[in-house]
Amino acid sequence: MTRQLVGLFGALALACAANPASAQVLGIPVYNGGVPSGIGIGIDVAFPNDDLGDGTAYGVRGMVGLGPLGLTASLAQFNPKGDGDNVTSVGGTANLKVFGGPLVPVSVTLQGGVGFWSRETLLGDVNTLHVPLGVGVGVSIPNPALAIRPWVAPRLDIVRVDGDLGDAETETNFGFSLGVDFNTLSGLGLHAIYDWVSADDLKPQSIGFGAHYAFRVPGL
Repeated sequence: MTRQLVGLFGALALACAANPASAQVLGIPVYNGGVPSGIGIGIDVAFPNDDLGDGTAYGVRGMVGLGPLGLTASLAQFNPKGDGDNVTSVGGTANLKVFGGPLVPVSVTLQGGVGFWSRETLLGDVNTLHVPLGVGVGVSIPNPALAIRPWVAPRLDIVRVDGDLGDAETETNFGFSLGVDFNTLSGLGLHAIYDWVSADDLKPQSIGFGAHYAFRVPGL
């Protein structure tokens, strides 16, 4: 009976912590707006809905573009509404441009990413591994002073949750993100992103806003 109760409470702890992820790093929408140019940095603030835990998330990411290949690394902190502890998460993505060029306004980008965070519960730590796999389609709208780039990115959203008791659960859901970038000739830009995941009765969503800056590096 004791082992059954421990198993039951362990399952409940996992269920409480295993919110489907609508973000590569917790709370921040998945960005898939194309391969970055040169070396860049970005900052984000996002507002998840109740199904994602509510609260506010803050993130920073570094980006590098190597021709058709782009790499990012992300760090974020999620501040849940109420008395819950803040959660720090880390992640990274790899993007590969399969269509598009300097003179082609439409681009298609494949993306694979991974994010990780851990939460403390009464029965120990619960770890979450998030793997988004998707494709992004963007359109560049040239302008003499401000380039506008809307994009949409459907994906396969994989989340694996495990705890100190040894129990583990894996979910695979459909998700998508969409956004728009506003870029200036100086390398400074702004962006807005919306993220949504369909997971049984839950619909985790997050909307984020941020700024980014690209350092032009010859040869990259």
